[in-house]
Amino acid sequence: MMKISLSVRIVETPSKTELHVPFESLTSIARDAGYRAVCMRASAGGIGTPADELRQMRLQAQQAGLAISMVTADCNVPLNNAQGPESLRDIGPSLNVAEALGCNLIRVCMKRREDIPHARSAADEAADRGIRLAHQCHTSSLFEEVDPMLGVLGEIDRPNFGLIYEPANLMLCGQSYALDTLRRLQPHLMNVYVQNHRLDRDGPEALPTNCRGEVRYHHLDPWEDGGVDFDQVFRGLQSIGYDGYLTIHQAQRIDTAADARAFAVRCAEFARPRR
Repeated sequence: MMKISLSVRIVETPSKTELHVPFESLTSIARDAGYRAVCMRASAGGIGTPADELRQMRLQAQQAGLAISMVTADCNVPLNNAQGPESLRDIGPSLNVAEALGCNLIRVCMKRREDIPHARSAADEAADRGIRLAHQCHTSSLFEEVDPMLGVLGEIDRPNFGLIYEPANLMLCGQSYALDTLRRLQPHLMNVYVQNHRLDRDGPEALPTNCRGEVRYHHLDPWEDGGVDFDQVFRGLQSIGYDGYLTIHQAQRIDTAADARAFAVRCAEFARPRR
């Protein structure tokens, strides 16, 4: 059975560098709503955070009965900017963050083919410390389309380098995110992200892609219709026997603990019966 995880992203500032709600409060919210883990990002604790503070965050999560499902240790990775892949060239600080937080999975970023040899080296260094690296299915990266991303994974060719399946980004890039794709991604699958968009050529939000140019869309709550077909997503995950973490990864820009609690509870109600 899949385990649900809550990302600190739900209370991030728009800059993705800080939280509106303290991490300790978020762990209490996740515990009370029935989550099994929290997904850590550098906005809460990362390569710029003193090790003793990271260990304190680990203790806060443990005291709430929660694991750390994944670490995104460098703010440039979720910003998906030109500096995003730099952590692959010096993966040691990110590995230190993961170890301090008691987590064995780190999200990384790759933008160009020149990043591939650095991904191999980083994966080898991570393997020596029992840690895995994973790349999200993400716009403006080497992981937009299914065939190319599988090709990149084949070139990296490391068992501890895998994928974060994220259907909304696959949809933005014009890719299938149903069972056919999940079967192909299954050997590399290390995490699952949940967020929801509705495609609309006149939509208020826009993201650049390498494969389709600018794509416009609306943000939706995970349980809203008209975007990602989550019935199809969950059937596919169940069909391939996925039993890892399912992470609520929605960018909500929530700025109060009360709103974070209400959203976390509603997302848990959405995800729990589908597992």
